[in-house]
Amino acid sequence: MDLTNLPIANAHRAALRSIERVVGETAPAQDPSAARRGIAAMLADGPVLLLSGAGVSTDSGIPDYRGPNGSLRRHRPMTYQEFRHDPTARHRYWARSFVGWRHMADTAPNDAHHAVAEMERRGWLSGVVTQNVDGLHVRGGSRAVVPLHGDLDRVVCLNCGHVEARRGLDRRLAAANPGFIERVELDPASVNPDGDVTLAQEHVEAFSMVGCLNCGSVELKPDVVYFGENVPPERKRLVSELEDKSTGLLVVGSSLAVMSGYRMVLNAERAGKPVGIINAGPTRGDSRAAWRWRARVAPALGELLGAR
Repeated sequence: MDLTNLPIANAHRAALRSIERVVGETAPAQDPSAARRGIAAMLADGPVLLLSGAGVSTDSGIPDYRGPNGSLRRHRPMTYQEFRHDPTARHRYWARSFVGWRHMADTAPNDAHHAVAEMERRGWLSGVVTQNVDGLHVRGGSRAVVPLHGDLDRVVCLNCGHVEARRGLDRRLAAANPGFIERVELDPASVNPDGDVTLAQEHVEAFSMVGCLNCGSVELKPDVVYFGENVPPERKRLVSELEDKSTGLLVVGSSLAVMSGYRMVLNAERAGKPVGIINAGPTRGDSRAAWRWRARVAPALGELLGAR
């Protein structure tokens, strides 16, 4: 990557600051029973907009970023600037993702995803905005879902804009790399939320990338928002529409370290709408939330469903 290009270098450094952000305590802990009752009252006055983060998918075997066992403790995600402007880094990503994606593709919705879908069916939610790129909310039964950061199931060509299903690309990569998967020993616990895994350099060098079906370019990218990349305007519009018809915001399983999610908390606060948070640890939005329930996501959602 050409760090002598000032705009690219500045954007890359800003992305690194976002990745490295540490979320600490910003508000005192609340009594769990009081927080649960407050969030239940929010839902009763709904519909509420639900924002979900990586903590919703950890029980499906997908690690979060900033939790006690989060992937950031062993792995720094690639920034958009690296992916876009460093062919070597992009090739390394695809070699590693070719291995890690099959673990992501084999994951299944867990109790938290099913609980969110049931909350939507009961009319408690106006919709779900998820920071996750695993597609598990839709597979778990939720209908009004905005994948804020995209979906790993799609691949877009940075050269011509052609979109391809990830499963189709995976078949083409498998044909171009016979025996590659068998030569790699994968620890499922090492798979990161973006499907990336660590590979020995010899495997990266042996990997063959395929080109776009439309133009032949190897500048292919998962259709997800990387650190250092903006959320597409159309998704922002969909989020804004859901915010307008919601009575409040419920954050579930997110530390809100990334601005795209934290902004939704700020928007709710400006609109005078209550914010509730269910998360195992502290979040960036705690000081702005009316209700802060420190709990594991799936059991907490199950309690809310059983209480009404």
